[in-house]
Amino acid sequence: MEVLVFGGTIEGRALVEWLDSRGRSVVACVTTDYGASLLPQSKNVARLCGPLSHEEKLDLLDRHDFCCIVDATHPYARHITKSVASLGEERGIDVVRVVREGGESDGPWDLVSDAVEAADLLATTRGKVLLTTGSKDLKTYVNGVPSAQERHYVRILPLADAVEHAARLGIPANHVIAMQGPFSKELNEALMRQLDIRHLVTKQSGASGGFDEKVKAAEACGVHVIVIDRPCEQGGSSLEEVKTLLKERYGL
Repeated sequence: MEVLVFGGTIEGRALVEWLDSRGRSVVACVTTDYGASLLPQSKNVARLCGPLSHEEKLDLLDRHDFCCIVDATHPYARHITKSVASLGEERGIDVVRVVREGGESDGPWDLVSDAVEAADLLATTRGKVLLTTGSKDLKTYVNGVPSAQERHYVRILPLADAVEHAARLGIPANHVIAMQGPFSKELNEALMRQLDIRHLVTKQSGASGGFDEKVKAAEACGVHVIVIDRPCEQGGSSLEEVKTLLKERYGL
């Protein structure tokens, strides 16, 4: 039996590796070539890279005999989770959602709902900012924060498109940190001290996303933290629970 897995997240990669280790056939859908390169190089794993239209996803289901679909996409990618759920409904295939563990809502930080609120808050402050929320919302921070190009340091994935996007928005090359995380507290702390960071913007990415290491480093450096809250999810299971479910329900 084949399994269709959506998601280039840490949980998605771990699940693909686990299925591969058990000799199961997997089709793994990720957004970028970089995400595909992190997946196992195995005859059991077929990798599909790039955004797929709804019709292309349906065609994929029609060409394979998947026992289930696993949605291991990022907790902030609500539109993809909704799309994957609709696929299962249209083709009558079970969809299993992997929910990232962790996620404290209360802590020594300012909690906001999205990038717009984070930018509004930063606009009332001074000092250098470390943005660790990816490249997608960079325009919001550039347009919403005075002197953004001078203040912002952006930590993004080492992808040409992401780096070029930052450059087009006027972020200086020496303010772009293209690295794949998660990172240790020590590395985060060294970066904040080296760049004289006064504000950190992060998503509530949980333990697997390195959230604790960022917050602890900020605390050690006296850095103000702004956390973009995680969307509320209905249903779903942890990675280990999903593994158990796949073994018990499908014999994988």
